[in-house]
Amino acid sequence: MQKLWQKDFEVDEQLAQKASQIKLLLLDVDGVLTDGRIRLTDAGEEIKVFSALDGHGIKMLQASGIDVAIITGRNSGAVAHRMGELGVKHFYQGQKDKRIAFAELIEKLDIDPLHAAFVGNDVIDLCVMRQCGLAITVSNGHSVVKQLADWQTRASGGNGAVRNVCDLLMIAQGTYNKMIEQYLV
Repeated sequence: MQKLWQKDFEVDEQLAQKASQIKLLLLDVDGVLTDGRIRLTDAGEEIKVFSALDGHGIKMLQASGIDVAIITGRNSGAVAHRMGELGVKHFYQGQKDKRIAFAELIEKLDIDPLHAAFVGNDVIDLCVMRQCGLAITVSNGHSVVKQLADWQTRASGGNGAVRNVCDLLMIAQGTYNKMIEQYLV
């Protein structure tokens, strides 16, 4: 089968090597799974908008054998609901110091931190990004985070950035074409 991804995912050897080792993808929410804007109703209810592209990418990534987890600084019922829909079993909300949740999750899943990737968009995410084997930011992430990340998505947060990451990991691990083939029958 032709490599459908080739023109969209030309990556250097070092990035491909790091991505091939990932067993756990950790995601921030605001600015990564959403566009980062906080929408509030008059009653103070928060509304989050998620990308269907990202959601399906997460499902495909999990089916390919990579765990997915959420570590976010805010609390939201919408996040819990969406993670339930996607089958994401590990999510930590209200994490002012994301390192605590990261350490707990790494121990719980018995995964080397170098086999984890974290996608963040702002400086609050750097404390975990710098402990992982693969630090990723979104195209509209903060400039400092972009400078320190190993890779930057083409899409912006909430608009397919997580799908870019899922595709990258599956391509690097040789599972992408198998995942796509199921849709070509």
